[in-house]
Amino acid sequence: MAEKVSFEEQLEKLQTIVSQLEQGDVPLEKALTQFQDGVKLSKQLQDTLDNAEKTLTKLMDDNNQEINFDADPKEE
Repeated sequence: MAEKVSFEEQLEKLQTIVSQLEQGDVPLEKALTQFQDGVKLSKQLQDTLDNAEKTLTKLMDDNNQEINFDADPKEE
């Protein structure tokens, strides 16, 4: 079973890929592979951030129902 990589480790790997690609001394085949890996990492990181945002913008009302943080409780 693959070990889950943390958000910070994924971000560091993406930064390394970007840095190597910016230097421009990576062979074309490796650059294409790194680019594809970078796109995949970027999507995973964005998904993680989106999920964190959804979690952080929820509240519980008096009836223990989940509501949006910015919603007016009287409307629900």
